[in-house]
Amino acid sequence: MFDYFFAQYSTYPRLDVYLEIIAVIFGLLSVWCAKKDNIWVFPTGLVSTSIFVYLLWKWVLWGDMMINAYYFIMSIYGWYHWTRKKGDEVAFPISTISSAEKRIAIFLFIFTVAFVVAVYHFFDKFTTWYAYVDTFITGIFFVGMWLMAKRKVENWIFWIIGDVISVPLYFFKGYTFTSFQYVVFTIVAIFGYLEWKKISNNRQTLKVL
Repeated sequence: MFDYFFAQYSTYPRLDVYLEIIAVIFGLLSVWCAKKDNIWVFPTGLVSTSIFVYLLWKWVLWGDMMINAYYFIMSIYGWYHWTRKKGDEVAFPISTISSAEKRIAIFLFIFTVAFVVAVYHFFDKFTTWYAYVDTFITGIFFVGMWLMAKRKVENWIFWIIGDVISVPLYFFKGYTFTSFQYVVFTIVAIFGYLEWKKISNNRQTLKVL
């Protein structure tokens, strides 16, 4: 059983294995902080994504690398966005997506998928079945990260979809630790959605009252 899951690591540089484990740990911390609506989601996420950008560049996984580079940039934006205040109140509390934001999300998904397809064609990376899956989940994750930075409840729906697909995807790519990370991500994302939905509903109820 151990060999089935971890045999591929016997050929990896030891430093890469350690870095992947560190990135996974900080990634899990980041998602847990997101679930709790804690600002530490962003600094922990910056550590995780910066390590993954390096590793994925080294492993020549361009789509995954672009996802994590985007996460890094959006974590900086989200960190700023979450800390903005109007007086003593948070300027952008947890809320549901608006009609305008839905249109932006659709555009972002289509643009992202088209861009990744173009990059994969340019570098001739459509050589495996999971390369095609990469283009789809890149769009999913780009939208999810944007919505999380905007503090929208629906961000968790995109994370759940992307995480579920990523579990077998990373396993087949040979990165078992990262695959296990996405199992935990899926579970946390489900609870994160329920928790944020409850907070949003309570805010709406208080507005009515």
